[in-house]
Amino acid sequence: MFSKEEIVASYQQLQDTICKGLEEADGKAFFEEERWTREGGGGGRTRIIQDGNVIERGGVNFSAVHGKLPEKIKAAFDVQEDDFFATGVSIVIHPKNPWVPIIHMNIRYFELNEQTRWFGGGIDLTPHYVIPEDAAFFHKRLKDICDQFQTDFYARFKKWADDYFFIKHRNETRGIGGIFYDRLQPDNSKLSYDQLFEFSKRLGEGFVPIYAELIKRNQNKAFTPNEKDWQFIRRSRYVEFNLVYDSGTKFGLETNGRIESILMSLPPQANWVYNFQPKTGSEEEKTLRLLKKDIDWVGSH
Repeated sequence: MFSKEEIVASYQQLQDTICKGLEEADGKAFFEEERWTREGGGGGRTRIIQDGNVIERGGVNFSAVHGKLPEKIKAAFDVQEDDFFATGVSIVIHPKNPWVPIIHMNIRYFELNEQTRWFGGGIDLTPHYVIPEDAAFFHKRLKDICDQFQTDFYARFKKWADDYFFIKHRNETRGIGGIFYDRLQPDNSKLSYDQLFEFSKRLGEGFVPIYAELIKRNQNKAFTPNEKDWQFIRRSRYVEFNLVYDSGTKFGLETNGRIESILMSLPPQANWVYNFQPKTGSEEEKTLRLLKKDIDWVGSH
């Protein structure tokens, strides 16, 4: 059985590997690191990259925190224990080119005691313009990772992502989904804790190869001012989801997390346009039609 120290060391190594891979994919910008400590216990390493060839702004954050759970979080988790430990890696990348998608990944481990502990995480893609071939590639790679552990993981976690990354007040998904899971334990996964830890790591290791390929496919595509404006509108939807629905944002704020690290997921610029209506037959309209739940990207492409 792994220890907390092993998970911390593994997630730190993943942060290092992912940062190096993103720097290589961008070809210009480098991460800046800020180390921080949390008043209640623990701390982390916030790494920000910006003004690159491809990446306008992005963050790859590691944290390992512990202390007393606030009453609101205890109620949400339906637990009585006070002392908690949580560690994870969280990534959000906002690209310059509107044809390159926004990507988000989070892997995490949470523990109250030997009986109450779980893994959570996921990865999802938010294209400004949905490209079906790219969506199929993304989902196929995630299915390949899931299938190495449980054949039902992809279907379960894809539906979870479709439901989770849904902007209810807009009646649209944030993007084309991906996989999402939470409170994963042996009794609901048919895997041991060690296997769940391995699954968490494998997902993290898949991040750079997947996103580097999507960057390669789209980074040199020309774009118009109108397409850039559409990118800013789609970013505003991203902001709305993160501030209204995102559980990681809520947990960070409720546990007195570092605000700069929590809100690094927000883009450098987003625009809200009153009652925007895309032109009939436009690429923008096509994308909106594909921001729906339950699309079978793997089977239909």
